[in-house]
Amino acid sequence: MTRALIPVLLAVFLDLLGFGLVIPLLTFYAEDHAASPLQVTLLMAIYSLAQLLMAPVWGGLSDRIGRRPVLLLSIGASALFLAGFAASTELWMLFLFRALHGACAANISTAQAAIADLTPPEKRAMGMGLIGAAFGVGFTLGPWVGGELAVFGHATPIWVAAGLAAFNFVLALFLLPETLRPGVSSGGHGRRTLDPRRIAAALSHPVVGLCILLTFGSTMAFALMESTFTLFARHAHQLDAPTVGRYFGVAGLVTILIQGGLIGRLVKRFGEAALIPVGLLLLAIGLVALPFAPPPVAMVSVFCLIALGQSISTPSLQSLISRGTAESEQGLVLGANQSMSALARVVGPAIGGLAYENIGKQAPFLVAGGILLLAFFFSFAATRRWKSGLAAQGSASGAS
Repeated sequence: MTRALIPVLLAVFLDLLGFGLVIPLLTFYAEDHAASPLQVTLLMAIYSLAQLLMAPVWGGLSDRIGRRPVLLLSIGASALFLAGFAASTELWMLFLFRALHGACAANISTAQAAIADLTPPEKRAMGMGLIGAAFGVGFTLGPWVGGELAVFGHATPIWVAAGLAAFNFVLALFLLPETLRPGVSSGGHGRRTLDPRRIAAALSHPVVGLCILLTFGSTMAFALMESTFTLFARHAHQLDAPTVGRYFGVAGLVTILIQGGLIGRLVKRFGEAALIPVGLLLLAIGLVALPFAPPPVAMVSVFCLIALGQSISTPSLQSLISRGTAESEQGLVLGANQSMSALARVVGPAIGGLAYENIGKQAPFLVAGGILLLAFFFSFAATRRWKSGLAAQGSASGAS
């Protein structure tokens, strides 16, 4: 790993650590401001919506003026907006500052572009993997630490996250280099966009179109659960923020263990296509069982099962989509796949809040489990099409 990568990875890690700090207490903090269950989940959805809309904006801006100024601007603004979120006294202020922070958090696309600038093509996967590792570690430690800090007040972890963002800005100011070479542009590859034509073209792709649809369904179901779990834990089992943070932290450790080493061995032995339905089925079983699992032992066990299913299915799907896409189509297809995933993280929480508020506390998990059971059966058709489409592409290239 080149030393120039370290400041970029550190910026991503601190960014995600600050984001993770807020997760276990967001429900508690919003309810302190008289938010309804639906408003709590919409507070999560608006963050993802702002990310989705701003990712291509940051990407395009970084192509024109450079990665360093965009990262500095977004990190510095994150500190201000997190402070505003912590100091909010009205519910509308929570929505405003949460949306503004989500817009700044869309800078992950710029960080990925910086990694691409710094790594040759043959080491690009390693560089992106390091971003994923920084993402995973920050996202695992954040909820755990945030939950423990919540004993000092629900706003305390948010203030700490704002302080981390300010510290991140100072470090980046002195350590972060400009990675974009003069006259070189990424060409927009991998940027998320909601252009319906690009999404329709990706969904109709003869090899990976169904896999992209599968990604949307599984991501939506997981986001649906993630946005309502704290509500359920608080109101059905009277769990506090530190306990919820520990649950998320344990699940994060499972994710790191699986994606950090075991997934590679499983793929080598069974292949991604065989792992996808297994992961989706484990995820579906876990989500359906979650509202019926009493804390702590049974609920933590089911939470780990959910993390296991997600850790098997998501990277396997991403690998299948990448492998089934020609080099000339990577920007279009992978960008559309990211867009669908981001859109799912907007739709999922909204559905979860509606189900929780209008049907019952257990409803979001049953709805999410039902979506994943459909995805499980649908995955066989998706992987069959992937195999036949890949074989047809191979035959065509061999004939030519």
